[in-house]
Amino acid sequence: MQFAEKIKELSKRSVIAASKALTEEATKTSVVLPFIQALGFDPFNLDEVVPEFISDVGLKKGEKVDFALKIDGKTTILIEVKPITMTLGSAQFSQLFRYFHTTESKVAILTNGKEAWFFSDIDDTNKMDKKPFFTFDFQNHDEKAIEELARFQKDIFSIENILEAASALKYKSKAAQYLKSQLDEPDDDFIKVVGRKIHDGMLTKAIVEQLRPAIQSALDVIIKDRIQDKLGIAFRPEAQPSTKATASEEETETEQSEIVTTEEEVQAFLIVKAIAARSVAIDRITIRDSKTYCSVFVDNNNRKPLVRFYFNAKSKNVLGIFDPDKVEQKFEMEHLGQIYDHADQILQTAASYS
Repeated sequence: MQFAEKIKELSKRSVIAASKALTEEATKTSVVLPFIQALGFDPFNLDEVVPEFISDVGLKKGEKVDFALKIDGKTTILIEVKPITMTLGSAQFSQLFRYFHTTESKVAILTNGKEAWFFSDIDDTNKMDKKPFFTFDFQNHDEKAIEELARFQKDIFSIENILEAASALKYKSKAAQYLKSQLDEPDDDFIKVVGRKIHDGMLTKAIVEQLRPAIQSALDVIIKDRIQDKLGIAFRPEAQPSTKATASEEETETEQSEIVTTEEEVQAFLIVKAIAARSVAIDRITIRDSKTYCSVFVDNNNRKPLVRFYFNAKSKNVLGIFDPDKVEQKFEMEHLGQIYDHADQILQTAASYS
């Protein structure tokens, strides 16, 4: 079985465990041990997986880490497990933090069966960083995340490659967080950085405030342009001028040109895509618009419909959900977040096309 298929099965286990595994031990059995196995380690071989690991260097009496993964006799990865019902937080890895410097391991994982947080010592050698360099969501991830997770497989494990990637991932994550905050609400420093490139005079407070809406608008345009490039769709302008055709061919061409996907439909598509990606490869989920509704398919195939968005009416938006037998059921929506209420049906239908 390919690694991606193993993670797909693991994702299903995590979803089931979220409602049934109420203790740490249940989380270990239902999700963490299969996770260790997916990475290529044998949970039943003490030369590879050591449960209730105690370091050679004395710490608190009785203090231990849930699992230590070994390669060629060397402790390579430490794993601390929390119940799947518990939200991971910084206060929960103090034990893992203390253990990190007592072993030769350069990777530590904190997991609750829903997420796995990966730590190393990028900031200070032999001292575990306080923030993870990589987080993996068992229930909601994309192909890129699986590729990053694949680095930790036993057969291809290279601490040099992992630390190099860890450093890049950490700075990438920090950069992404900063840029997202600037997209939401650019601060004065960011406005000034851009302002120095586009304004010749002094950047007074009044000029900064004058530039702020223009820069925010420019950022929105960039994001929309990138979405259009990626998805091959266009956003509908606020007003559409009406035109009259003189020939049937012109009418057909005009009808096609009038089909422009709205930003709201794009947002809805991205929500459906994120949900269905748990069942099928994300690049198989496609969007196709028409004058009366916007459709989402698997493999861009009419015989594999997932949902329809009826967002063009003056009344409430309507969501059409298909079951595996291709029977559509319609639901009115107050807001796009209600799409998540139908996640189980979307997953079931998508899985039937895999």
